[in-house]
Amino acid sequence: MSRIWAGIDSGKGHHHGLALDADGKTLLSRRVANDEPELLKLIGDVLALADGDRVTWAIDMTGGEPGLLLALLINHGQEVLYIPGRLVNRASDGYRGEGKTDARDAYVIADQARMRRDLRPMRPGDEAAVELRLLTGRRADLVEDRTRVVNRLRGTLLGIFPALERALDVTNTGPLRLLTGYQTPAAIRRAGITRLTKWLANRKVRSASSLAEAAVEAADRQHTAVPGEKTIAKLVRTLAEEVMTLNEQITEMDKLIEGRFREHELADIVLSVPGIGTVLGAEFVAAVGGSLDEFDSPDALAAFGGVAPAPRDSGKVSGNLHRPASYHRRLQRVFYTSALVSVRCDPNSRKFYDRKRAEGKKHVQAVLALARRRVNVLWALIRDRRCYEVAPPVMTAA
Repeated sequence: MSRIWAGIDSGKGHHHGLALDADGKTLLSRRVANDEPELLKLIGDVLALADGDRVTWAIDMTGGEPGLLLALLINHGQEVLYIPGRLVNRASDGYRGEGKTDARDAYVIADQARMRRDLRPMRPGDEAAVELRLLTGRRADLVEDRTRVVNRLRGTLLGIFPALERALDVTNTGPLRLLTGYQTPAAIRRAGITRLTKWLANRKVRSASSLAEAAVEAADRQHTAVPGEKTIAKLVRTLAEEVMTLNEQITEMDKLIEGRFREHELADIVLSVPGIGTVLGAEFVAAVGGSLDEFDSPDALAAFGGVAPAPRDSGKVSGNLHRPASYHRRLQRVFYTSALVSVRCDPNSRKFYDRKRAEGKKHVQAVLALARRRVNVLWALIRDRRCYEVAPPVMTAA
């Protein structure tokens, strides 16, 4: 049976679709609007070209701009492969011509799908996995925004009051609340410890007295006002309020994620594994599409999550391992972060980590080895539908 390969170069308002036959000959090349009637017509035209033959679609994005197209393809029972944009860019250098056009990119996508055998099929996943993917993605955006604002706040405060910037941890609520009312050394000295403690306590700041003492001590170390102090002070207050707002949004998002995640059938199993909380658990479910049906073995899951090293041997050099080029970044974060946490809270993980360190592995290498081992454990738990136990039950003879 012959086969048709259709590549889609995604865009905001338009996509470019291109179909190849088994020999790499272009059968169709068209720019279509990101609109349901036109997308349906493209799908129909490609299927008409196939005339009963197998059609494989390839696309360079897993969501966002091509979301409607992906939904239509899945609803029509089409096979869809995902080819990362990074691979498309690298492969483009091997094709004739130097210009970059949507049609050329679509051709590269289709041709790479035709030749490669390591591309993963895209599956719809269950409804909860889709929702968790959206929620965890939004949370990641909020965390990145908070990191940027916190760094900007530190830099701005450093320009006006270096001693206070060293004394405060502006990732905590108390110091942020302080900066919404007091930003300059003179203002903190005028307030004094007693008044400042009362001001913080009225706003329900924990350890108000120690925070006030640290602020006044920092103020006593600086008696010089820098140029533009009033304007910088206003910026510090605005940035502190932005961080507090982002903290509230992240907290609210965590509640939404936890509520949706705990409704999933795998929630209790995943949460039983030491080091995995609701956020990491939700990211795991979102990454695997709600089940492990796609993974034949823990090795496949580990490779997908980037904790299975790939060989890099050349000449006389052998046994050289490195991180694989293609893997799911968020899933790797789940495995690595949970392994790092489990070293502190799980005796089995701690024992395995200590053994790897005794073998001469560095800290990161030992944690990665532990993460790889925990993939086996998690995969087996989900397969058997049972929760993790620190000490396995003792089997007694009948």
